[in-house]
Amino acid sequence: MRATANGIEICYEVFGEPGGRPVVLIMGLGAQMISWPEEFIGLLVESGHRVVRFDNRDVGLSTHFTPADGDAPAPSYLLDDMADDTAALMDVLGWDSAHVVGASMGGMIAQALAVRHPARVRTLTSIMSTPGPRVGQATEEAMAVLTAPAPQDRDGAIARALENARVIGSPGYEMDVEWITRLAGEAYDRAFDPAGTARQFIAIRRSGDRTEGLRGLSAPALVIHGEDDPLVTLEGGTATADAIPGAKLLTFPGMGHDLPRPLWPAMAEAIAELTGRG
Repeated sequence: MRATANGIEICYEVFGEPGGRPVVLIMGLGAQMISWPEEFIGLLVESGHRVVRFDNRDVGLSTHFTPADGDAPAPSYLLDDMADDTAALMDVLGWDSAHVVGASMGGMIAQALAVRHPARVRTLTSIMSTPGPRVGQATEEAMAVLTAPAPQDRDGAIARALENARVIGSPGYEMDVEWITRLAGEAYDRAFDPAGTARQFIAIRRSGDRTEGLRGLSAPALVIHGEDDPLVTLEGGTATADAIPGAKLLTFPGMGHDLPRPLWPAMAEAIAELTGRG
């Protein structure tokens, strides 16, 4: 489905019964909504939620901001604008408020949404994220894969996804080669736009620190982080939890910067416990 929200087109998909507790899933840097596994979403639906996932601006089938004169990145927006996109999509859905779950950059957007529109956020779940670009900074190897030149074709995109998983994925869990390969191919076929990812990265770097804003939140919050995350190190998670009054910090040994399948039930259960409070 597509919606006009905050002046752009947003592609989204809804799961679950209309009466379920509303949950908004926000994905990370360069990642399309299909990066939220349907099996994980199914666990949330089974626990009584109605779930929406969507493509952020500049990825997937939502609006891309490629300049008319070429594909060079242009720092034309901030994470605050992406948070406003989310709030506008909620308007389209008829949701005055929702339980907001964000992963990586999606966690940053979720934080910004909670700060900018606190009445719209019933609960906040921030996964493998950080309150600011200087907190929980990446290891040298992780940053190298993040900033490597873009692949040139479908096979290259799949190879890059597998290499990224090897470097920043979860060392305590077996890499799901089949899932990563299928997801990377599907993402390439839907929309391949490395310049859009670069613009999102610029938005992260330009958006500053949210710590002070997070200190004023009153919504129940959950922070999930991998103890072996090399892209946003554990400091990012602990700093987020420390900033939000009453936030619960849930860490997993062996988890890196991804969502390992064996942890989906525990994560879904923790989110359901939180949404039951909000």
